[in-house]
Amino acid sequence: MAAENHDLASELLLGMRLLGVQYRRIELTAPFGIGFINAPGRAQFHFVSRGPVLLRTGTGTVYSLNTGDALLLPQGIDHVLLSSPDVPCKDIRAFDTTPVCGNVCCVKSCPQEPQELQGSTTLIFSGCMEFDLGGMQMLVSAMPEVLLADTLMRKYPELQPMLEAMERESLARRAGYAGILSRLADVVAAFIVRGWVESGCGDAGGWLQALRDPRLGKALVALHREPGKNWTVAQLAAEMGSSRSVFAERFLAVTGMTPVRYLTELRMQLAMQWIGREGEAIETVAWRLGYGSLAAFSRAFKRTTGSTPGALRVRESKRTVAKAS
Repeated sequence: MAAENHDLASELLLGMRLLGVQYRRIELTAPFGIGFINAPGRAQFHFVSRGPVLLRTGTGTVYSLNTGDALLLPQGIDHVLLSSPDVPCKDIRAFDTTPVCGNVCCVKSCPQEPQELQGSTTLIFSGCMEFDLGGMQMLVSAMPEVLLADTLMRKYPELQPMLEAMERESLARRAGYAGILSRLADVVAAFIVRGWVESGCGDAGGWLQALRDPRLGKALVALHREPGKNWTVAQLAAEMGSSRSVFAERFLAVTGMTPVRYLTELRMQLAMQWIGREGEAIETVAWRLGYGSLAAFSRAFKRTTGSTPGALRVRESKRTVAKAS
């Protein structure tokens, strides 16, 4: 892969945040069916500490998962985990939970059957989070519904010890295991995303074709690295090493938008992150993103998002209070 593609992958991972992570240690005895209905914008991570288990998506696709397998559902699609294909399912929220620490709880359930009729115990470490890629949030919608870690083992041999450590921590439950598990899960999720990007983003099209275009990739990296710069088409064309007309035509053909529109979309995604989630002052964000006045920034924000920066601040404040209550 070209060096510029590595640069773009680095920019992606540097901006990646797993926010509002809630982890569950799930221990179930077959037969079982457990459903996950996620809100939009919430990704799901599963690590099978003791398998096997089936994962079935809303489209009917079934994945067979064994001990040591990990996967990420970046778009947080609805799905179920099953001991066998014909088992009825119950929503995860209907199970009794036991808190372990601030963001980890235990779910344990056994069927009401004699011991001799019960199946083996399955152990899963699962996380639900806001999968935030900052200025590259548009990448999430282009990702496949399921990203599997097992396809990365040959390329990233260092991933195997991490998964083995997760298995040991999940089974042994030593002091501090919940925090260690959650941190390992963060790293494994980053590996999964990086593997997908570095493999060329699968069959994804649209602006992701730029990842396979070394010259256009230079311009995209420059935009993401300095979103507050007062970029001109001529400057971006120079990054690509082409004329303005060739650059503008190529950019539009690959991304589906003009360079100016792309930069505005990028800036507003960053603005929503900095204002809504990180609590930065609106004036500071406007300055960081290259706007000469607060009024100009507010107009661009409302035109792109349909809301004002102040309304976003109020909405996120209420959301924070609701979570704390």
